[in-house]
Amino acid sequence: MADSADQLLFEAISRPQQSLDGTGMRVVALLLAAGFGLSGILFLILGAWPVLGFAGAELVLVLGLFLMHRARARRCVEQLSLDESGLRIRRVDGRGQAHQARLDPYWAKVRLDESGRLLVGHRGRESEIGLFLNPEEKQDLAQALTRALTRLREPRFDNPQLR
Repeated sequence: MADSADQLLFEAISRPQQSLDGTGMRVVALLLAAGFGLSGILFLILGAWPVLGFAGAELVLVLGLFLMHRARARRCVEQLSLDESGLRIRRVDGRGQAHQARLDPYWAKVRLDESGRLLVGHRGRESEIGLFLNPEEKQDLAQALTRALTRLREPRFDNPQLR
């Protein structure tokens, strides 16, 4: 049976937004290939056939960079979890390296500064959270996390004898 200290009170997981799915990526690859192919045919007609090799290399480079960016963005994740033992911030970057911070929930303060950054402060230290969120989502996260921290700090007890 789970201990009350292990009970999860709040959890938020955010990832970078992916504008293209697999089908969108195939469409982009086909459009790029068609564009490079048409320009290659034009240069071939004009007699500048060596340009075909450079156009092919550019196409491979562009598509390779596109796929590398998508793979790195897929690995990125930020997870906030709050229980009675602490507020944990776990962030995995594009290279797969995990960075973790643990804050005392009784000292943690959430603030949204004027530049739009969402910060969690703890005894003089501040960590930025919500890196992948837009301003409205950051505001929603700040409100939800503040409510969860307040609920943890000010628990409501149900005493049947006082009913």
